[in-house]
Amino acid sequence: MVETAITLEQISQKIREFILANYLFGYDEKDFRDDLSFLHYGILDSTGIFELIIFIESEFNLEITDDEVLPENLDSIDCISRLIYKKITTEIC
Repeated sequence: MVETAITLEQISQKIREFILANYLFGYDEKDFRDDLSFLHYGILDSTGIFELIIFIESEFNLEITDDEVLPENLDSIDCISRLIYKKITTEIC
């Protein structure tokens, strides 16, 4: 059986849906860019980051280690998607 790999775009969409549903109530999705900084715009606080990590670990069946909890990994949809994609593709190889 061949396993279908998830694409970077699919990862981004799942993260986008989670952020919009849980933190940006009523926000216009077309104005929410994937490179928008969560920290700069105050979208996520420390509790929000913790909830996001729990979602990522559950949704993508992987572990975010303490040394990966850095702004360069979790500060935007783009950053998060690249981290997840890297972890998933590394585990498959």
